[in-house]
Amino acid sequence: MDSKGSELMAAPRIPRRANRELIPLSFAQQRLWFLDQLEPNSPLYNVPTAVRLSGALSVEALQKSLDAIVVRHEALRTVFVAVDGNPVQVIGESRSVEFRVTDLSHQPVSERASELQCLLKEQVRRPFNLSADLMLRASLVPLGDEEHLLLLVMHHIASDGWSRGVLLREITALYQAFSTGESSPLPELSIQYADYAVWQRHWLQGEMLARQLSYWKKQLSGIHLLELSTDRPRPVIQTFRGARQSLVLPKSLVDTLKQLSRCEGVTLFITMLAAWQTLLHRYTGQQDISIGTPIAGRNDVETEGLIGVFVNTLVLRADLSADPTFRQLIARVRTVALEAYEHQDLPFEKLVEELHPDRNQSHSPLFQVMFAFQNLPVEALALSRPTWSPVEVDSDTAKFDLTLLIEDPAGKLKAVLEYNTDLFDRDTIERMLGHYQTLLEGIVENPERTISKLPLLTEAEKHQLLVEWNDTKREYPRDKCIHEFFEEQVEKSPDAVAVVFEDKQLTYQELNGKANQLAHYLREQGVGPEVLVGICVERSLDMIVGLLGIPKPVERTCHSTQNIPKSAWPSSLRTPRPPYF
Repeated sequence: MDSKGSELMAAPRIPRRANRELIPLSFAQQRLWFLDQLEPNSPLYNVPTAVRLSGALSVEALQKSLDAIVVRHEALRTVFVAVDGNPVQVIGESRSVEFRVTDLSHQPVSERASELQCLLKEQVRRPFNLSADLMLRASLVPLGDEEHLLLLVMHHIASDGWSRGVLLREITALYQAFSTGESSPLPELSIQYADYAVWQRHWLQGEMLARQLSYWKKQLSGIHLLELSTDRPRPVIQTFRGARQSLVLPKSLVDTLKQLSRCEGVTLFITMLAAWQTLLHRYTGQQDISIGTPIAGRNDVETEGLIGVFVNTLVLRADLSADPTFRQLIARVRTVALEAYEHQDLPFEKLVEELHPDRNQSHSPLFQVMFAFQNLPVEALALSRPTWSPVEVDSDTAKFDLTLLIEDPAGKLKAVLEYNTDLFDRDTIERMLGHYQTLLEGIVENPERTISKLPLLTEAEKHQLLVEWNDTKREYPRDKCIHEFFEEQVEKSPDAVAVVFEDKQLTYQELNGKANQLAHYLREQGVGPEVLVGICVERSLDMIVGLLGIPKPVERTCHSTQNIPKSAWPSSLRTPRPPYF
């Protein structure tokens, strides 16, 4: 990193705030607050975390642990109100966390799973009131004598992905202490999230803000919309309805990807990101691919243990022009990513505000596709009794068109593709995941191959394309010509549409009539058996008329006895041609 980058990254330590009232929102909080004003009661920014508890459980100790978390982290008991039209934080007094218990242990096993999913989705989608609620609530679902599922839901205005790890780590520590009659083992926090919000507003201005903005304005100048092919037209207003599909990558592939990354001097994140950008390039044909990626935004050690929304979004713009090899692309992506990290302190919300991109309610500004790599440690969940194990919860939402999430639990790479269901079908997303895996396999096999030559099709798709779709052999009568088969179809469905070109179309009867007219004209010109007739016509309805009409003069009769004057024919078919192909 150069001296300029070091200077940009060297932020002063975060002090305790002096003013305890009228606390401003951080830039991220402000954006989330405005979004809530535009669309109240939306569950889009609910952050769920679910764990399965196996073993004897003290509900009292669990409730006490949750309440202690709210006492410890001011962000969870902060509400947001408008003063003179501007939002401010109001830190409330500690109060007990909402803790709903719904017992499903007496439900038949055959019904329990579906009931649980319905219950989880209901709780995940229940909105928060940002002006009154605690930003944390819990639901406990007993599934048996020593089997429970715990669902924790925070609002994004008070948390992020990192915060989920902090929450689970502290709950397990507090529960272990409280269930054995001990006091909290957690040290006092040196700062709170509101201190960070005040510091951010004070620090990110003047020369520091100008430097950050200068880089991003230059980097994102002339940015283009990613034109992905979708299964349905894009709605006028983005709905954020979503779903997820996942794929676990083979260990052998993961090992070779890690080896390739080491050889190239990059992280696995860069390699997987470059492959994702390659796939989007191959899908769209665009050489300028911009995607978003989250970054923790916790550059101070004091922020690492806080619950709050520190995450920032960086826009990574890839240049895939001149058909580089994948090895060359990795170097390009690495350079862009390192420069972005050096300028990561500018909040995405402030960037959008300053750049004034064309705002369109049908898609997000600056980018429509995300990429994230999560390898947060899970050892903090380890307890002897009960044991805590994470459970995936699907909120049925999608903030972007596509989000590729690479998870790295215990060294196993899992690709999770979140997609907008208004745009894409499940089958499309499954194919996309298959293409991503095939692409990765081609990359590790030969990273010197240019990105246009890297394989995409799965083995099943290759077989379908090369074998199944080429298996066109059919039995048919050998004593008839193509135009005779066509005439049989005319008899069966004369009024059905036979051919369409641009905004014009012909039924079977109309097409056959025009072919007969051409046949009569050719016979008048002396065309008969063993006479070659060439056709030189642009792609059009006339081309199809010619292909069907030329073989007809070899017969003694035609189905139409109309005698059409030459002047009625299009010039492309009226001009006599010499006998050639």
